[in-house]
Amino acid sequence: MALAYIGLGSNLADPQAQISSALDKLAQLEHCQISKVSSLYFSRPMGPQDQPDYMNAVVAIETNLSAIALLDQLQNIEQNAGRVRKDNRWGARVLDLDILLFAQQMISTERLTIPHYGLKRREFVLLPLAEIAPYLVLPDGDSIQALANQIDKNGLKIHSKLS
Repeated sequence: MALAYIGLGSNLADPQAQISSALDKLAQLEHCQISKVSSLYFSRPMGPQDQPDYMNAVVAIETNLSAIALLDQLQNIEQNAGRVRKDNRWGARVLDLDILLFAQQMISTERLTIPHYGLKRREFVLLPLAEIAPYLVLPDGDSIQALANQIDKNGLKIHSKLS
């Protein structure tokens, strides 16, 4: 089984409920088992500031799926939650599920980049990831904890623990 880390985010339609529902759906996926879940965090929007703050979390799952098959499942969960993909990459969204890491694989295709291209620059990814995997080392040798210690927190706050 491969260990994958998934970033979850939402800033529309009751974000906490969206993330909780997404966790339920992830727990129901065949060939996947949730092993750890971070706290729920509030973060400022990355893109246009005329949108609500986000709620974010990171989950670790063990899976027998390939990275692409997992991506397909995540996009299905997003679509069922009402996610509509738009040209505005950093706009508001009901649910965003991103594969951050998949085992120690490095993948670069039109559909999927692993490690996630923004992983090292996003406090709302690094800090929840460091919470559940403080000793994790990226495929390029960088330590998640060292990256988390260096990043500007940009107003990120822990909201609550998830179960």
